[in-house]
This record gives sequence, C-alpha cells and structure tokens, in this order.
Amino acid sequence: MSDKLKNILEWIFCFVVAFVLAVVIKYFIGTPTIVKQESMVPTLQEGQRLILNRLYRTTHQEPKRGDIITFEAPSKKMYTVAEGIDPTSPVAVYENEPKGIFAKFSYYVLEINKESYIKRVIGLPGEHVKIENEKVYINGEELQEDYLREGLGTPTKTGSGIAFSDFTVPEGCVFAMGDNRDKSTDCREFGCIPIEKIESKVWIRFWPLNLWGKV
Repeated sequence: MSDKLKNILEWIFCFVVAFVLAVVIKYFIGTPTIVKQESMVPTLQEGQRLILNRLYRTTHQEPKRGDIITFEAPSKKMYTVAEGIDPTSPVAVYENEPKGIFAKFSYYVLEINKESYIKRVIGLPGEHVKIENEKVYINGEELQEDYLREGLGTPTKTGSGIAFSDFTVPEGCVFAMGDNRDKSTDCREFGCIPIEKIESKVWIRFWPLNLWGKV
C-alpha cells in the first residue's frame, strides 16, 4: 500500500470516528440549540443559545413539574369540535412516523426535517388539570407560576380550534405549556405529550454570556 493511499484511509477513518462520536454525544448526552420562537418568554428569548441534556431521555428520567423540555412536535397542531376528540383525556397525535431504517436514522438521530418544541412541564401523569379564569389548577389546587410575566394569565381560547382546559393527564404523558401563554402553541391545542416523545431537558444557557448558567 502506498503512503498516499495509507494517508487517505487514515483521514477517512478519523472522519468516520469523529462523525460517530458526534452523533453519539448529540443523541445520548447533549447538544446545543438556539431558541427560535417566543413561546417561552420571559424565561427564554429568541436567539438565546442553550445546551440540551439528552441524558434526561437516555436514562429514562421521570419528568418533573417545572422542567423545561424539548419534544417532537405533533403532526396535528389543532382540533375542531367536529373531529370528536375526547376532551377529558387528550393525547397528541403523531402520524408522520418515518418508515425504513435510514429514514428513521435521518429523522430521529440526525434530526433532519424534524420539528421540536420547547415548553414547561405543568401536569404529570394521572393529575387533573383545569384552566379557569386564566389560572391553572392541579388536582383542585391553584398552581403558583412565578416564572410568568406579571399580570399574564393562561387563556383557554387558542386559534379557531378547541382548547383542552379540563382533563386528566393520561398515563405515560405530560401536559406542557409555554411561559408566554398567549403566544404559545402547546398542549392546550394538541393534547398531552407521550413521555417517549420527550427529547431532552433544557440544561444550560451559554449565550448571551451575561446570562450564562443553568436554566
């Protein structure tokens, strides 16, 4: 084997190893991301850069109320009354599952053409959630939400569809909303999120530098 060919093969090997390590770290440990929407204002602002904790998913940690998570966006964002969905036990729908091993690898691991949301966990499996007079009640007790902007409530009217405002969180699911309640597309519109669809927990904000720290 010539030295030139040997060098080429070594470079290819190094590239493959680096790619595999990057994919493993991104999927199983952590990855950076950028906030692209205003649904988590004031906690998170558009343009801020975060590190997501993927160990949250890898080690199958149980979600806790108040956790800021990322999850795969449902394929259906809103329901109408005519669709007849059960408003007392709503679960988000995922209809666009990729088929084939390469399509699944591209979508779930490389996250090509995959849409994700950042929201805060509000309701846990089996809990009764009620939104009334722009306040959130968990099992009959008002939820204190100091992370919301002063004077901001939780409206139940969202777009032109129905809003889920009085229900029990199904087992294996969580109910999540954005902190910017009147600017957030969340579980009030598309139902509770299966825990298996949670991708990560927001861990560290590293940009802007003056806000560096754990979220």
